[in-house]
Amino acid sequence: MSAKHGNLSINSDNIFPIIKKWMYSDHDIFVRELVSNGCDAITKLKKLDGMGEYTLPDDYKAAIQVIVNPDEKTLKFIDNGIGMTADEVEEYITQIAFSGATEFLEKYKDKTNSDQMIGHFGLGFYSAFMVADEVHIDSLSYKEGSTPVHWTCDGSTEYDMSEGSKTTVGTEITLFLNEDCLEFANEYRVREVLEKYCSFMPVEIFLSKANALQEYETIDESELKDDDVVVEHIHEDAKYEEKEKEDGTKEQVEVSPAKEKVKINKRPVSISDIHPLWTKHPNECSDEDYKEFYRKVFNDYREPLFWIHLNMDYPFNLKGILYFPRINTEYDSIEGTIKLYNNQVFIADNIKEVIPEYLMLLKGVIDCPDLPLNVSRSALQNDGFVKKISEYISKKFADKLSGMCKTDRENYEKYWDDINPFIKYGCIKDEKFSKKMMDYILFKNIDGKYLTLEDCINENKKEEAPAENTEEKAETTENTENTENADEKKEPEKTTVYYVTDEVQQSQYINMFRSQGMDAVILKHNIDSAFITHAERYNEHVTFQRIDADLTNDMKDESGEDLTDATNTLTDLFRKVLDKKDLTVKVENLKDENVSSMVTLSEESRRMQDMMKMYGMTGMDPSMFGGQETLILNAKHPLVQYILENGENGNTSLFCEQLYDLAMISHKPLSPDEMTKFVSRSNQIMMLLAK
Repeated sequence: MSAKHGNLSINSDNIFPIIKKWMYSDHDIFVRELVSNGCDAITKLKKLDGMGEYTLPDDYKAAIQVIVNPDEKTLKFIDNGIGMTADEVEEYITQIAFSGATEFLEKYKDKTNSDQMIGHFGLGFYSAFMVADEVHIDSLSYKEGSTPVHWTCDGSTEYDMSEGSKTTVGTEITLFLNEDCLEFANEYRVREVLEKYCSFMPVEIFLSKANALQEYETIDESELKDDDVVVEHIHEDAKYEEKEKEDGTKEQVEVSPAKEKVKINKRPVSISDIHPLWTKHPNECSDEDYKEFYRKVFNDYREPLFWIHLNMDYPFNLKGILYFPRINTEYDSIEGTIKLYNNQVFIADNIKEVIPEYLMLLKGVIDCPDLPLNVSRSALQNDGFVKKISEYISKKFADKLSGMCKTDRENYEKYWDDINPFIKYGCIKDEKFSKKMMDYILFKNIDGKYLTLEDCINENKKEEAPAENTEEKAETTENTENTENADEKKEPEKTTVYYVTDEVQQSQYINMFRSQGMDAVILKHNIDSAFITHAERYNEHVTFQRIDADLTNDMKDESGEDLTDATNTLTDLFRKVLDKKDLTVKVENLKDENVSSMVTLSEESRRMQDMMKMYGMTGMDPSMFGGQETLILNAKHPLVQYILENGENGNTSLFCEQLYDLAMISHKPLSPDEMTKFVSRSNQIMMLLAK
């Protein structure tokens, strides 16, 4: 071929420096682009072989060689793929943004679709100029009788092309690194970049250092392969040890048999795992395979709780593995890492668009050739397709959890404490997810037993059952049947599910519930306040009430005694002593005679207070929304009787203050000033006892 000098076909001279400097956010990404181009070239050659348009040599082994040369300050990328003719170099290299992969797929789309091309934009090659002052291409096409091509460009809009000297089919790209980027002439730096971007490329990748001393390894002769270069055959004699027999005599015992070994040139080890776990069918993968892959990819040696293997071909092509990590402490990051791949080529590890917000703590890999990427493949374009993938992941996650709850309840319960805040948040945020998951939300009761919402309702009905009168129930049923066709329908009765937010703080109430055979569930996470409102909307026959919201009839001793006078007397006294004019006081006969006082706050008021805190309205007076606590005094308790009998005489003021604070401590934490007074008063009372 004749030598040629020409100009790169671009619309503006100013676009080239833009491509070189600003097309990619990370300069090391040129490694990914050039290796990807090599993978494309090899994939094309294999396609042609499969279609009978080319015959691969019997000893053909697809590979990409990356060679660093710190002496010459160069970096080479060599593939044994399809190669290029001079016309193809002219077409694919000098016409910026003309994608060879795109044209190839268009040409052969009706013949085969077994493999995917990585390249889409035709710009990846020029990322080399971000680190190189000059780039050379040496290529020989697979086509019979082709002439090798040598192409050079110094980073300007001009290039030179002439006949080359390459003798093997494929392409060799040489980067003459600029002074600011000599780090890429370092073998360890390039290995780091290759492992970052190319660990799962579909072609084996080998890294070497030019002019490096030959390394060797010794193996058993039985392990020798046809392509091993043998340096030396080594015979190792058998090894013996002297051992004492039962009769006291000694003998030589063989502990290691004779071995035939060979010293060979060290075998190159591919950086790329060409068959990563996510490309396999889930049936082919063991639990240990998944755990090992997790450790390898995320350097996290804590076992994940569970994982989901994504394997979808329609309506879009998506494969991947998502892990739910183990969170050991509240200081662990709850933001996971999703590594995005495109045909096994690493794209980014901070892609959030494809993961629902409530699953952001997931770690995993997603490989989706159909994802719409921008020109540098480093970010997702805003596309409705991305939303579909997010919905698919949400569905798979819900399917995994619901299936686990049905078939592996024991492990599901083990994971629940770790995963429940995220699942509840997902139910609140995503209606579709909520419909799939609400029946599999677990509630842990005060005895540590896990219950579904339906279980909670059934447990509550069991507690109410003994109190029902059979005759009354029959009469009610009959009346209900007679009024089925009435114009007006009664509001359906609601089942109350009691809950605890702090097992220590509310221990007095828990003990009272237990003594009456009543149950409650533990809801102590911040998300629970919003979640119970969501759960009530999901099941209109259920209402949630905190254990200290009110006294249930089961806790009262319905003796018929009139406590109106006692209530009026103690209300006036406590309001005066505590200087709380609006304090609500109730006097009740409680079944538990050990309880002297307690505080209740209606569920509606508590939720209003929670909402005020959520929206930063803490400066407002809760009583504006009925947020005043009620002091319950047990008429059976000796201290209450003493105060009632003695009025303001003696030390009743001390007892009033102490009873109130003791009740509040079981209800919520005291303020620093209140706690100081409580401790001081406790000491004062003990001093009175000591006299």
